[in-house]
Amino acid sequence: MKSSLHLIILLVLAVFICGCPYESPYAIDVEPQQPIDESLLGKWAAVVPKPSDDKHSREDTVKIIFSKRTDMEYDVAITGLINELKPYKVIVNDSIKGIAFISNIASKQFLNATIYGKIYIAALNQNAKSLSIKCLSEHFTARYIKSTKALKEAIDFHYRTRPMPMYDDWFVLKNLQRIN
Repeated sequence: MKSSLHLIILLVLAVFICGCPYESPYAIDVEPQQPIDESLLGKWAAVVPKPSDDKHSREDTVKIIFSKRTDMEYDVAITGLINELKPYKVIVNDSIKGIAFISNIASKQFLNATIYGKIYIAALNQNAKSLSIKCLSEHFTARYIKSTKALKEAIDFHYRTRPMPMYDDWFVLKNLQRIN
């Protein structure tokens, strides 16, 4: 009986640990290297599924606002679909706010977002009509990241060797549309 309980606790813990976006003490670049993209500035929104039970599905609108902080950094504010994040104490008033900059690895753009002292890395895909922000999954690499250089190498290796990159499904904003 005791070993069954330990197995159940281990499985629950494994699911909980694997369900987080990648949080890093390091950004891809020590300092921003790329000027801000003026086309990214403004308000973007998408309708996303909201965590619910198996029988019901809910959707909510999520907005992300990019504004110019400096010539190399953005101020970022995320609103909507965030009540579930209140226990993590990242919400101030009704928004999650942070600072971000863009880095490039092998012709791919990544957003380095600093939110309450923690750095989150997300792939950034933009075309003429939409924007997608896909946070890397906590277990995208088995390597121990000890520096900015090691993080760059791990991300580059991941994208070169994986047919489908590992993103955290709960922290993916696909097909964001510009709003006024």
